[in-house]
Amino acid sequence: MPRRQLHMTGAADTPLRAALRGLRAELDLPADFPPAVLAEAAEAAKSPDLSGHRDATDLPFFTIDPPTSTDLDQAMHLERRGDGYRVHYAIADVAAFVRPGSALDAEAHHRVTTLYFPDGKVPLHPTLLSEGAASLLPGETRPAALWQIDLDSEGRQIACEVRRALVRSRAKLDYAGVQRQIDAGTAEEPLALLKDIGLLREEQEVARGGISLNVPEQEIVERDGTLDLDYRAPLPADAWNAQISLLTGMAAARIMTESGTGILRTLPVAPDGAVARLRLCAQALHIDWPHHVPYAEVVRSLDPHRGNHAAFLQECTTLLRGAGYTVFEHGDLPTPAVHAAVAELYTHCTAPLRRLVDRYAAELCLAAFAGGEPPEWVLRALPALPKEMAEGTRRANTVERECVDLVEAALLKDQVGAVFDGYVIDVKDDEPAVGTVHIEDPAIVARIEGGTALPLGERLRVRLTQADPGSSKVLFAPA
Repeated sequence: MPRRQLHMTGAADTPLRAALRGLRAELDLPADFPPAVLAEAAEAAKSPDLSGHRDATDLPFFTIDPPTSTDLDQAMHLERRGDGYRVHYAIADVAAFVRPGSALDAEAHHRVTTLYFPDGKVPLHPTLLSEGAASLLPGETRPAALWQIDLDSEGRQIACEVRRALVRSRAKLDYAGVQRQIDAGTAEEPLALLKDIGLLREEQEVARGGISLNVPEQEIVERDGTLDLDYRAPLPADAWNAQISLLTGMAAARIMTESGTGILRTLPVAPDGAVARLRLCAQALHIDWPHHVPYAEVVRSLDPHRGNHAAFLQECTTLLRGAGYTVFEHGDLPTPAVHAAVAELYTHCTAPLRRLVDRYAAELCLAAFAGGEPPEWVLRALPALPKEMAEGTRRANTVERECVDLVEAALLKDQVGAVFDGYVIDVKDDEPAVGTVHIEDPAIVARIEGGTALPLGERLRVRLTQADPGSSKVLFAPA
């Protein structure tokens, strides 16, 4: 999970956009795809491998994504089944377009993930595929890994299957539009069931001890020629949609563990020290966290529309440190095998247009459900995947961190010397005069350096001493 999502609207040609272009060059990120890769993508777009795909175009699928998204990995159709439910979840079949060992395949292993900037992205696959021939765009027949997951009346999984299929989405929906339809009672049943199933799955999450962080997105907006930073709180529809993806990731992990070969997304339980620090952060942000109340219960009580709650949700992501990918064979599960936040065996398999590992997880599940062995090209690549994904995650985290620093420096560059109200939310163990401060207005989290030990968990007046978009650095000191 990204610590922050930054999105930019307006500001067509500002110094900030120029700085973001410079950042891409400074990080030496891939820009255009090599000609050989583009040539292979063009050929694959015309002639994908559709062998073994059954026809499921009669199911009226729909997608739910941000309004401007065109790289659509998932489409769903929901229906009642007796007193329970049936979830049809179609995931873009990237393997139908990427031939193992090809230049296109090698480039995907080089890029690993799509990298997101406030003003654009560096895609994993050529847009001819990721936003075209492989994307589950409305009105287009597309190859997919089609999951069918049956739930009982309380939202528990009781059956699951996955097969290759041809699907056709009927509608491209966005979160705000979905929320309006459901709230107004105008959503037809396939869409209306998203709330019913989403709420049941959230109850199941609580029962197993899991937790979802509805981290607000920070949006850079242009107002009267100046830039500002706002939070966009996630809607309930965001969370209901995420529950369908989590359900599928858990089903996939179960299929792989039963087959004996697979790759899991794992996360160890956060150490006591990390939770203790988070308690101090809660105190600083005036979050009520009684000692007898579990962390997960506190998080579920937060309102991401409130500034201090939004900031605390951002800090909660520190407990997700240590997440990784672990390969297992011959049924020998790793330790730990469970993802601590999901509180269940889990894998990534629902975003293959944007994340390399998902293509391999899909192939492992398809082979296991069919009762066969995974393809040889999957078994060859599997041992190296955790290290590749770790490097891709490190690169994505660097991009995210540098983007946040750059944006905050750009917003504050004319206020050096100004004094702000803030809260010290972190202090370095080996340097107690160095830490992190959360500024109330604008909503900024930045480094602070003082001459003496910083008062962790306390309110503090701070002075902005540096805000340099050129170096992407923001620095405060006690006022």
